[in-house]
Amino acid sequence: MTPTSEAELAELISAATTPFAIRGGGTRVLNADDGPILDTTGMSGISLYEPGALTVVAGSGTPVQEIANALKAENQRLAFEPPNLNDALGTSGESTIGGVAASNASGPRRIAVGACRDFMLGVRFVDGAGNIVKNGGRVMKNVTGYDLVKLMSSAHGTLGVLSEVSLKVLPNVEFQVSLRLADLSAQQAIDAMSSALGSPFEVSGAARDADGSVLLRFEGFEASVRYRAESLMKNLAAFGAIEQIEDQETCEALWSDIRDARAFAKGQGDLWRISVKPSDAPEFLEQVQPSKTLLDWGGGLIWAELPSGTDIRAKMTVAGHATLMRAGTDNFAKLGRFHPEPTPLAKISADLRARFDPKGLFNPGLMGDLS
Repeated sequence: MTPTSEAELAELISAATTPFAIRGGGTRVLNADDGPILDTTGMSGISLYEPGALTVVAGSGTPVQEIANALKAENQRLAFEPPNLNDALGTSGESTIGGVAASNASGPRRIAVGACRDFMLGVRFVDGAGNIVKNGGRVMKNVTGYDLVKLMSSAHGTLGVLSEVSLKVLPNVEFQVSLRLADLSAQQAIDAMSSALGSPFEVSGAARDADGSVLLRFEGFEASVRYRAESLMKNLAAFGAIEQIEDQETCEALWSDIRDARAFAKGQGDLWRISVKPSDAPEFLEQVQPSKTLLDWGGGLIWAELPSGTDIRAKMTVAGHATLMRAGTDNFAKLGRFHPEPTPLAKISADLRARFDPKGLFNPGLMGDLS
């Protein structure tokens, strides 16, 4: 099923009696038993782009790269750096803006500018009864009902099928510099990243790669970037030698590898994505002992590869949540993709799904039972 318009999508959902899986560009792993696929790529194209208003509106099935190319022509960008996880997950296809919005997919710059949902001005979607719903606006000053926009941005297609997304965009970065501190333990890495993020030097990326090196990024006007990078190097001298990387292509490659978790390409085990307090990351890694790790967002986001079938949630004693990103069908069925919600929150989630999807059509069971 590949509707080519919002009206066709609404008609299809209104007539549906059995569940289906919602898919955009096919970059995420689907279970074999997820049901018939509702493909959103037919609702594609940029319907409005106003560079002066820093606003773009596109159909949910529009490839992210198509939007990026249009923005680049006007020296603008999607500041939240949507990741492409094809290599890490072993998938193919092109990320769509609807999939990015539905999963709130955000890259390393989230610590500086915010997540995808913070740039969403409005959405149009079809709910489980076939109703077309519009929420928000097309320019920042006209935004209303913003909570519903944010709700849809993390629902993973369980509350409705997005047909259109309105986004705020930002000017491109003029210049960037990265600092690399090699061979730091997890605790040293957290200390270094926390020191950098707590400084006044406006770090736009703070990560520890799979080789144990901390990477820090500075962006903006060249004179400002150089001053901030050099100032922070003095502050971090106690952590050892610091390499300053100014080649723009090298910097882009370093951060695209972090953003896309490419260190886990062709991995043999299950791949998990964990959110914890940065200060809890070393304790978590000590408890779980993953075979390979990558830390982003100053240590608040952990990518971890473990032997197939390992229940990482059972090993966690720190607060946080773990999402299973790559595994075999049996492991997805046994462990579940998303971290189980506390009972009160699960009740709220179930009530929301019952309200927005009364027939239980959208990705049933993906984020918990409907009961």
